[in-house]
Amino acid sequence: MSAEPSQPVPLRASDADREAVVADLQEAAADGRIDLDELGERLEVALAARTHAELAPLTADLLPVMPPAQPLLVKGGIAGAVRAGVWRVPQQIRVYGGLGGAKIDFTQVQCRLRVVDIEVNGQTGGVEIVIPDGWVVETEQVDPDLAGLRNRTTAEKLPGTPLIRLTGTCGMGGVTVRHPKRGERRKLLRESR
Repeated sequence: MSAEPSQPVPLRASDADREAVVADLQEAAADGRIDLDELGERLEVALAARTHAELAPLTADLLPVMPPAQPLLVKGGIAGAVRAGVWRVPQQIRVYGGLGGAKIDFTQVQCRLRVVDIEVNGQTGGVEIVIPDGWVVETEQVDPDLAGLRNRTTAEKLPGTPLIRLTGTCGMGGVTVRHPKRGERRKLLRESR
């Protein structure tokens, strides 16, 4: 007796996914690409949507097709790697801890993206991610592996800030996500004067 092929399970939409679609619809109405009646209809569907499949058609005719951007690659290697200061944040980032560890610091960046996807692999050296206050991180898709994940961030998202969506594995070195420490905050304050 042969087993029936399983149907793919629809991917559930998060609040951030729904908010992103609502923002795109509002922008389309502001640009005159849809009228207010159509905006109301689409917003109603967006707010009730449970899956990505329900959300996708709402903006499919509004968004330009853009070539996929190359993800930023940060590899710790033997000596380690740090991405900090002022830099342009792409939608996708891949971070490998290597032997020396890898650190990504978002505290001085301007990011207008709604979601930043980061694929982590702690390997031996581990990965550290520093995000500003008001940014939030989603960690449910990270495999804790041997060293585990340490999420030292708050869950209070400020309007207009991105959601950091983590996937991947913590490896032997682990993955830490945190807000700036006291000394880092003082340094940022001095540099902003």
